[in-house]
Amino acid sequence: MSLPLLHTPLYEAHLAAGARMVDFGGWGMPIHYGSQIEEHHAVRQQVGMFDVSHMCVVDVFGRNAKAFLQQVLSNDVDQLKQPVQALYTCMLNPEGGIIDDLIVYYQTDTQWRLVVNAACATKDIAWLNRVAQHMQVDVQIEPRRDLAILAVQGPQAQNALSSVRPAWRVALKGLTSFRAHVIGEVFIACTGYTGEAGYEIILPAVEVLSLWHDLLAYGVKPCGLGARDTLRLEAGMNLYGQDMNDLISPAQAGLSWTVSLKNTERKFIGRQALEDFPGKGKLVGLQLLDRGVMRAHMSVLTAHGLGEITSGTMSPTLGYSIAFARLPSSVVIGDQVEVDIRGKQVQARVCKRLFVRHGQAVIAP
Repeated sequence: MSLPLLHTPLYEAHLAAGARMVDFGGWGMPIHYGSQIEEHHAVRQQVGMFDVSHMCVVDVFGRNAKAFLQQVLSNDVDQLKQPVQALYTCMLNPEGGIIDDLIVYYQTDTQWRLVVNAACATKDIAWLNRVAQHMQVDVQIEPRRDLAILAVQGPQAQNALSSVRPAWRVALKGLTSFRAHVIGEVFIACTGYTGEAGYEIILPAVEVLSLWHDLLAYGVKPCGLGARDTLRLEAGMNLYGQDMNDLISPAQAGLSWTVSLKNTERKFIGRQALEDFPGKGKLVGLQLLDRGVMRAHMSVLTAHGLGEITSGTMSPTLGYSIAFARLPSSVVIGDQVEVDIRGKQVQARVCKRLFVRHGQAVIAP
């Protein structure tokens, strides 16, 4: 018997806005509000908003919080010196596989905030508690389901938020990428998932409906998971469960840059496995050179062996199909490969995984 779907504080607002709801990792979430393509273009050209309250905020605090995070995260949080800086990182198992990819925010050496993926939240929290118990350190791990998250993305995001919340104007204007600002109980972050300017507003769940309605009245377009997926793929951003999982290492997911090995004394979980067994294959981009749409799990034939698409779509911005694929390590940018699309071998070109940035194509057609 399946469990009932979980709902965010904006569930009824989604229904009122005409959303088509789907099961996403056990949560009832909007896939679109009528037109996924219109929502995609709204973010690229103007501004859109996403309910991402299914993601979980986890506060980590205590005397040994920093030392704890240095053990459980692949990136080095010692890079974070000023409140409130953010860092993208992976959390690895002892075999070097990715338990989750997440954002960590530094507030003080004893106060940190993680934002983890919705589908991974339960296992993440269990893992964090297990490691803390094993390390026997002074650290507390507090999931914050009393908070909601609203992402406002697009070139007009700052204007929209400043108009509906004038008290935030100075903070919004001063924020740069991977920084955050705290105003009372509101946490305004600049760590988006679309390749556009924008913000993630973490605030008490009881306040998110008011912000939603004010932005809606201003003209901000509600956007669902469908547009979120095409936007992130164009922007070269991985999706947990498709482009990576706990059997895939950061190198195999194109995330080696989230692993810091500079400090030889920092023996984070999974480090030894990464050094001993770096893993085979690499994640690259693909541009389809003919008609068709690439999708996850399609086979890719290269001169160096077989590979597989992990994420694929028709790019609304570019007008042709793009994908991420895990291919043999000998494949290089510019190689031509063949994608099996329903039994037909279709030509594609290997490219970098960044296709679109700030509304503009950054890759040759």
